[in-house]
Amino acid sequence: MAAAGGSVLNQVAEALGASEPALKLILSIFLGYPLALFQRYFLYKKEPSHIHLFNTVTGLGIAYFNFGSQLYHSLLCVVLNFLILRLMGRTITAVLTSFCFQMGYLLCGYYYTATENYDIKWTMPQCVLTLKLIGLTFDYYDGGKEQESLTEEQKRFAVPGVPSLIEVCGFSYYYGGFLVGPQFSMCSYLKLVRGELTDVPGQRPNSIGPAMNRLCLGLFSLVIYTVFGPHLPDSYFLTDEFANQPFWYRCAYIPIWGKVILYKYVTCWLVTEGVCILSGLGYNGKDDTGRAQWDACANMKVWQFETTPLFTGTISSFNINTNAWVARYIFKRLRFLGNKAISQAAALFFLAIWHGLHSGYFICFSLEFLIVIVERQAVELIRDSPLLSHICSIPLLRPVIYVLQQCIHWLFMGYPLIPFCLFTWDKWLKVYMSVYFIGHVFFLLLLFALPYLRRVLVPRKDKQKSQ
Repeated sequence: MAAAGGSVLNQVAEALGASEPALKLILSIFLGYPLALFQRYFLYKKEPSHIHLFNTVTGLGIAYFNFGSQLYHSLLCVVLNFLILRLMGRTITAVLTSFCFQMGYLLCGYYYTATENYDIKWTMPQCVLTLKLIGLTFDYYDGGKEQESLTEEQKRFAVPGVPSLIEVCGFSYYYGGFLVGPQFSMCSYLKLVRGELTDVPGQRPNSIGPAMNRLCLGLFSLVIYTVFGPHLPDSYFLTDEFANQPFWYRCAYIPIWGKVILYKYVTCWLVTEGVCILSGLGYNGKDDTGRAQWDACANMKVWQFETTPLFTGTISSFNINTNAWVARYIFKRLRFLGNKAISQAAALFFLAIWHGLHSGYFICFSLEFLIVIVERQAVELIRDSPLLSHICSIPLLRPVIYVLQQCIHWLFMGYPLIPFCLFTWDKWLKVYMSVYFIGHVFFLLLLFALPYLRRVLVPRKDKQKSQ
């Protein structure tokens, strides 16, 4: 029966132009909607242990459907992390042990399963689980500290009680976030189980409308990727046909490809966000007008992603919960270093190695670090220069400047994605050579030119005072 089912799925996948693992993944993500409806109408305000058991069993079922017996990897990490919490308690030793074990296990998985292509395998949900379990250990550690020593953010996520094994399993395998995220805290999960994440206290949340909204956006992104993705394959970069195209064509292909390729991730995140909203996990309190907010599990700010002309704007609107996790548990925890640039570089290094061991990930995030530094300097220059500020404020020039910004923005947003998607140095190096390292040259020139331009265009304070 399993073989026949696999054969049918394989035939359907081939008809759709996809792989069987990709079809299983998308089916599993959409399966979250009937599961969330079941939890809403049959488990809301029921015994917490029943809800934990439901989330554990459904999550394990999804893991088995996608990865078969390899689900033991996640189960082993969940159980061992629970034992770390219980045996080591609220200590820095527990935090370091959890961090080293979970990251070490993930990196070993990357090493032993690595290929030169993007494969959907057990390491995909494992990387999501790794952050979840490390974050739980940090929050459990914070729960044992004096309240005065914690920041407001740490107080919000600190776990005061001792989680049971069934709680840790339910938290880890919750069907709305097991495969591709989003990240959420144990505190949020326990509030969901207790029925506290609702805009109407004591009743089921009015979340069906907001959930359907994200589902529709996810389906729209899926259509875009399905229609245009096959015409813009990563492999085209490595063909002689691409290498023989005019230089302008090669440069134009990069931003268009980069924009479309991201819709693959946008689709998954929007669909899973809808599942979280439907179950109630997406509830984020009410705004100043009393309107319910459903963005607690948002991994995308769609409008900002589509309209921002800034690199930092795109970064802050994309994979939000993962970026927030890294900021909370890596960047801010390195505050003792006393250097923001070092902390930021360490956070980006962690992101790179968390994605995998291929050189492409490290090149991608190092380029992102360079781009962010240059953009911040450019924004500060425009802000502080009377001449540039005046030019940018002219109403007739604003549309022209915006279009120019978007062209530069997407050319150099797609540029770091090349190594991210091609993985190995021989592939991404070939592509960068074909466009003469235009991104590297552009941003390195700006990095050295912006300080000089600042001296020329920004009046010195002593001159301003004398005037």
